[in-house]
Amino acid sequence: MTQTPVAPARAGHGEEFAAPPGRPGVRRGQARRRSRIAAYVALTKPRIIELLLVTTLPTMILAADGLPRWWVVVVTMVGGTLAAGSANALNCYVDRDIDAKMRRTGHRPLARAEVSPVGALWFGLVLGAVAVVGMGAITNWLAGGLTAAAIAFYVVVYTMLLKRRTSQNIVWGGAAGCMPVLIGWSAVTGSLSWAPLVLFGVVFFWTPPHFWALAIRYREDYSNAGVPMLPVVATPMRVAVEITVYAWLTALTSVALWPIATSWVYGVLAIGAGAALVASAHRLLSRTRRGVDARPMQLFHLSNSYLAFVFVAVAVDVFVR
Repeated sequence: MTQTPVAPARAGHGEEFAAPPGRPGVRRGQARRRSRIAAYVALTKPRIIELLLVTTLPTMILAADGLPRWWVVVVTMVGGTLAAGSANALNCYVDRDIDAKMRRTGHRPLARAEVSPVGALWFGLVLGAVAVVGMGAITNWLAGGLTAAAIAFYVVVYTMLLKRRTSQNIVWGGAAGCMPVLIGWSAVTGSLSWAPLVLFGVVFFWTPPHFWALAIRYREDYSNAGVPMLPVVATPMRVAVEITVYAWLTALTSVALWPIATSWVYGVLAIGAGAALVASAHRLLSRTRRGVDARPMQLFHLSNSYLAFVFVAVAVDVFVR
């Protein structure tokens, strides 16, 4: 039987053609590069960096009593991002063994072998060096020194010395997260004063209730990893009481800024925000006492909003008083 010849398909009629030689490989290579870049970005924990920067800019506005010079803002925010990214990447390097055991951190690049440990180590060190030198050379060396201290404190004091040894790890280790307010103030003024120290205290007292609320939710994770977070080693009632005490200390410290550096506008906003934080802590305490679900994530999410609100109030006060 004779077959009718089939004319070759022509472009423009919906026919699909094989991709040019080498094109699929190029696409795969591009995808791998994008995936590798995304993994390195993930090492820096961008969501944590956002919260740190929220505390930096309002502090700079307060220090300048208005808008700081734009280049100081840019250098400080970029330097702060690099410094926090450095500390977080080095934290991931040190904690890669326990990160792999926890649901909350099991997706991190080192836990999933998306980045080599050596690569993560060098990445963190280079980011830190650029941040410190850039801050020191372009703003002033007090800001640069505080940047170096923040990275070292988080990596060495908190991650390497405290985290796996004591239930008070987040209390003292959390001081690293307070450093952006000192860095921001010193970048503008070249010095320190009572106002940034009070703001340091706000973040210092805020950190335990914020993080312990999260640790209640992931108590089994920390227990399996052998990390003695307070909810792992203490009774639920003790944890709830300490959260409530620190919530009160946070609110009171925030109000202490009023007579030192702000007007009644900030004072009213800080009192309102503090009342909301304390009320949430007391609800957690009440539910714990009654033996029902404490709903710690409600406090965790509210604490994020609280810190952002208080620092935005600092900036607003500068422009309305």
